Amino acid sequence: MKYIKRYLGKFASSARSPLKQNFVHALWAFLGGSITAFVLASFSSPTGLPLLMAPFGASCVLAFGIPDAPLSQPRNIIGGHFLTTLCGLMVLHLAGSGVWALSLGVGLGIAAMLLTKTTHPPAGANPIIVITSASTWSFLVTPVLTGSIMIVCVALLYNNLFKNRKYPTFWI
Repeated sequence: MKYIKRYLGKFASSARSPLKQNFVHALWAFLGGSITAFVLASFSSPTGLPLLMAPFGASCVLAFGIPDAPLSQPRNIIGGHFLTTLCGLMVLHLAGSGVWALSLGVGLGIAAMLLTKTTHPPAGANPIIVITSASTWSFLVTPVLTGSIMIVCVALLYNNLFKNRKYPTFWI
């Protein structure tokens, strides 16, 4: 009983969110995310290549909302999306698409990102997308690699327009 009480006590907190509220910053993040989604969608139509997927929206939150965070850096955006997709594809083609395969894909993707210092939370969804849609190996290049590189390119161009920002904070 003592253990349970101590365990449940960990759920309580009097701390406040450390996140800052700034209307101007939110406006610039809105614009950066909108531009990126527009670029990805615009390139998708004429080429016929899908470059937009749901986790990229979450990547934009990081790239434009908190561009100085370690999880927002190019290495993390590109590497995280690439590795988790690769894990999902390997599991799909070796173990199929069952519940266990899906679970294994997500877990492997998380471990791969942590071990390679490419952690990018939005990329954690990639194995789910890959396995539930029975993606082919080409999914790794389009939309994943091409799209994540495009996100980083827009983030580089956009975030460095501001005198108080330097993006990226690191490459390697």
